[in-house]
Amino acid sequence: MRQYSADLTPPWKKPKAVAEVPAEPGLVVEEPATGFCGAVIRCEAGTVTLEDRFGKHRVFPLQPGGFLLEGRPVTLVRAAAGPVRAARTASGSVAVPGARARVARAGRIYVEGRHDAELVEKVWGDDLRIEGVVVEYLGGVDDLPAIVEEFAPGPDARLGVLVDHLVPGSKEWRIAEAVTSEHALVVGHPYIDIWEAVKPSSLGIPSWPRVPRGQDWKTGVCRTLGWPENTGAAWQGILARVRSYKDLEPELLGRVEQLIDFVTEPG
Repeated sequence: MRQYSADLTPPWKKPKAVAEVPAEPGLVVEEPATGFCGAVIRCEAGTVTLEDRFGKHRVFPLQPGGFLLEGRPVTLVRAAAGPVRAARTASGSVAVPGARARVARAGRIYVEGRHDAELVEKVWGDDLRIEGVVVEYLGGVDDLPAIVEEFAPGPDARLGVLVDHLVPGSKEWRIAEAVTSEHALVVGHPYIDIWEAVKPSSLGIPSWPRVPRGQDWKTGVCRTLGWPENTGAAWQGILARVRSYKDLEPELLGRVEQLIDFVTEPG
């Protein structure tokens, strides 16, 4: 005689399995009951400690399906102790213990502003010191032709430049085209400002807001997200949430790596 299951629940109404995710430091999750969103600071027996973008810490119990990761329920578990891996820099490169900074090369990398320089230093600083590459920033992209002329790039003194919002037809695009040469490389990312190159998920926000034309972009972002309208303080909060290359968009990662390769290539 044929046997039938007593469970008559349609498949689409059955609860879906919740993925288990190791609570590794830096993982950004949300506790849905309170709406608290933060990065994992530590995970101990039965609890996890999160830190939000303002530096506030809260401790939560490890419960099945108790957190949201990119909007989906997950179960946080303690990360298993595994084999010792080679230490990595924030850029993902293998760290070189005890390595001394190389004497600065004649070549340089220029970025568009102070925030850009601080972000590049935080993620690629260790690599740049080993390679002897100095990063400086422009007062504005309009200054680029004069800087390139004064720098006079050559085979042993290459110049790499990272520009914000480098899209075809823009003013930035025309300036980049005018100064690019065999020994001067100008690349860019599509974002209005370097802030946008930080993944929203790393900051606990769904996306970067759209700011109407005519408004200061950074002030508009702060206003839309409910942050204090102090762009300097907002940037420091954003920068504090960047722990490695994993917190940045690929469009920025590729361009910075390209510039480092360019200025360190033998003449």
